[in-house]
Amino acid sequence: MKKFMMPVLLLLMGALVVGCGQKEEATETTEEQTTEQTTEETTTEQTSEEGFTYSKDKIVVGLDDTFAPMGFRDENNEIVGFDVDLMKEVSNELGIPFELQPITWSMKETELNNGNIDLIWNAYSITPEREEKVLFTKPYLENKQVVVVRADSDINTLADLSGKVVAAQAESSAVDAMESKPEIKDTFAELTTFETNNDCLMDLEAGRADAVVGDEVLINYYITLRGAENYKVLEENFGEELYGIGARKEDEALVAAIDKALDTIAENGKGAEISNKWFGSEKLVRDK
Repeated sequence: MKKFMMPVLLLLMGALVVGCGQKEEATETTEEQTTEQTTEETTTEQTSEEGFTYSKDKIVVGLDDTFAPMGFRDENNEIVGFDVDLMKEVSNELGIPFELQPITWSMKETELNNGNIDLIWNAYSITPEREEKVLFTKPYLENKQVVVVRADSDINTLADLSGKVVAAQAESSAVDAMESKPEIKDTFAELTTFETNNDCLMDLEAGRADAVVGDEVLINYYITLRGAENYKVLEENFGEELYGIGARKEDEALVAAIDKALDTIAENGKGAEISNKWFGSEKLVRDK
């Protein structure tokens, strides 16, 4: 009886070993398949109809969500504006979703180069200093750095800013423009900076600042809402500039694709439609 049982036991043990081996092999295969699927999902490229490919499933756009009328929150707390409408059209042209990410404006280049955002797009003035840090698209809008004061102010020229408190947004091209004219800036009693232009304009209204230097598009929109009769914009300004969209230096294909999309939007009339909605006239620039 014992002699008969031994071969049977050996056969059963062999079957168990084979079975365990098959289970382990199946488990390893499943894990490999899961890993491959996960890798494929992570590296899936988005491809537009025109052939542009991007290795992410969306493009994250950094913006200052207090910068009306370019990108700001409406009464429903939704981010709206000229730049927002324009980027939606670019997104449609590329066939890739864009996600808006409010950022601290003074940290914009750091956010971009750390990979937290993929684009800086919100009335982003093209300056030599910024061109050293980011890759710009072609310009798409013209702007000026203007000076706004209260309607009853005795300030009528840039020279009248001598001995006055002037406010501007921190790390803005308004500050750069004033610093490029030290013969005027150095006569100020104080140049004070804030995180947002809204803070600057509130300081002006409260009488703590005598003047605010900022983007013409924002200043005009703000005083229209608050009552143009309460403000005065000086004829003299701190210079003209152009808005562009900033990307990382290595993202040349992305910048080229955005430029091509903006050209299409300018040609098909959608750019004029967006411009008239926010400015009452056609302002989109594509030939500079």
